[in-house]
Amino acid sequence: MKIAISGKGGVGKTTLTALLARLIAKEGKRVLLVDADPNPNLAMALGIRDTSKLVPIAQMSDLIAERTGAKPGGWGVFFRMNPKVDDLPEKLSIEVDGIRLMIMGTVTSGGAGCVCPESVMLKALVTHLVLYRDDFLIMDMEAGLEHLGRATAAKTDLLIAVTEPSLRSVETVRRIEKLAGDIGIRRVGVVLNKVRAPDEVEMVKGSIGELELLGYLPFDEEILRADLEGRIPYPDLSDVPEGVVRIKDRILALAG
Repeated sequence: MKIAISGKGGVGKTTLTALLARLIAKEGKRVLLVDADPNPNLAMALGIRDTSKLVPIAQMSDLIAERTGAKPGGWGVFFRMNPKVDDLPEKLSIEVDGIRLMIMGTVTSGGAGCVCPESVMLKALVTHLVLYRDDFLIMDMEAGLEHLGRATAAKTDLLIAVTEPSLRSVETVRRIEKLAGDIGIRRVGVVLNKVRAPDEVEMVKGSIGELELLGYLPFDEEILRADLEGRIPYPDLSDVPEGVVRIKDRILALAG
């Protein structure tokens, strides 16, 4: 099963990603997590307190130069478009409670869709993870989905758009839906987070049209406190809210 999770900043997608990964790993699946958000926080959501030494792959200039033949930031240089990446999941991932985590980072130079050594490296790595790895892959994405190319996206089993009950957040879901269709993702589901009243669920249901609502979660003080205190929410998985468990069960049902 290959899953991408997206949504606008602050909707809780990273926390949801970490909780789902822990629950799915508990089911005996080999889980590989990819943090592809420009502001990577997945390591902290898994309980890693000191993240200062975790270098995103997009910032590994020497590695990118070795694999592509060109240093990042160069102009008018030739480089390999199909760098070797199949050994990197084992070399560059860290293990947390049986879950493997890779921190991608993002390309900060150039314009949208730039073809540069670092972007080629990231896309080649994501393509390898989606097409050739036998893992339960969950990717914490930015809303733009820039790391997914058309060929890669066609093999993504599910895109989960996380939203909160606000107009701007739902509009982001619509944008994600369009981008997903543009690059070939066939199945898009929605998770509604931070619900405070039943009418908010009905409002979002009416706004997302034919998209599948995979589940909804109430506003959670425990997650807020954990974030403020810099600790992992729900260290005992038996305490995880039932709504998250139902979303996990729905994902595993789709995986067959």
